Amino acid sequence: MSEQDEQTGIDAPTIDGAWKLRVAAADGKSTPISLRGWLRIALRSLGLIGLMIVFVPLHYLYRLFAYGSPFPMLFLRYAARISGARVTIEGTHLKRDVFYIANHVSWIDILALAGASGTAFVAKAELASAPLVGWLASLNRTVFVKREHRLGVTGQIDALKEALADNWSVTVFPEGTTTDGQSLLPFKTSMLSVLEPPPAGVLVQPVLLDYGPVAEWIGWIGQEGGLNNAKRVLARRGTFAMRVRYLEPFSPEDFRGRKAIGAEARRRIEEALSEALGKPPRPFAHDVPPIRYSAGEKPQLPEDTAN
Repeated sequence: MSEQDEQTGIDAPTIDGAWKLRVAAADGKSTPISLRGWLRIALRSLGLIGLMIVFVPLHYLYRLFAYGSPFPMLFLRYAARISGARVTIEGTHLKRDVFYIANHVSWIDILALAGASGTAFVAKAELASAPLVGWLASLNRTVFVKREHRLGVTGQIDALKEALADNWSVTVFPEGTTTDGQSLLPFKTSMLSVLEPPPAGVLVQPVLLDYGPVAEWIGWIGQEGGLNNAKRVLARRGTFAMRVRYLEPFSPEDFRGRKAIGAEARRRIEEALSEALGKPPRPFAHDVPPIRYSAGEKPQLPEDTAN
């Protein structure tokens, strides 16, 4: 398999053809899946079902005797691998009393981060009603929020406080949506209100999620539906590398308010992303109305697959 094939993972005769399918997906069009792609989806789905058959009963059995089951973490770790991700961890993550702040590229982020640390998440409320995924997210103590539901922010913050009070680690994606891995959106900091004032002993640890050039091809962006993105990722040829880089933690007490905390976390993530890309992040090329973001220029065929 060529390096270009490994990056696109798409059953298309040319790179240009693969990119057209990628752009069409971002425009909300359904991606055609080849027979080989459907076979990969079937095999990976069977693998995920097998994990559920093993780990879900073990989880409920464990909960009869003790709190803090390790089985959701193990399930998600192996689910990321079955989905094609080969996750490597850099840096040392704090194990408790920590508020992770990460950039966001794909639903694979959740599998990889929870599989590495057992963290709970703040996720979009739409995920709660998604078949299977919503239930699996609830097993991992996900706090569901509505971005547009301003009157409910207080209740959502209370749920986060309860999570931190139980000594969980909690992860937020303050960009408010997924990107192409080459961009970093402004951080929306309403969910960081839980750190005003910071709970005693809680630290903030920024996290960079780096898919390298593969992010261009698997990122869940634009008008693409979740089901289409899941099919595209599960139908990919081969595997792809994903790096979870835990950056240096800091005390939120050293910064005045959620906006300052968010700005410091974003500064560190942007610095790490620039280092990974070898250049500054580019403007995101899609409008994101819920967070009032207007797009930059549409991305062209990635340079490292153009020739």
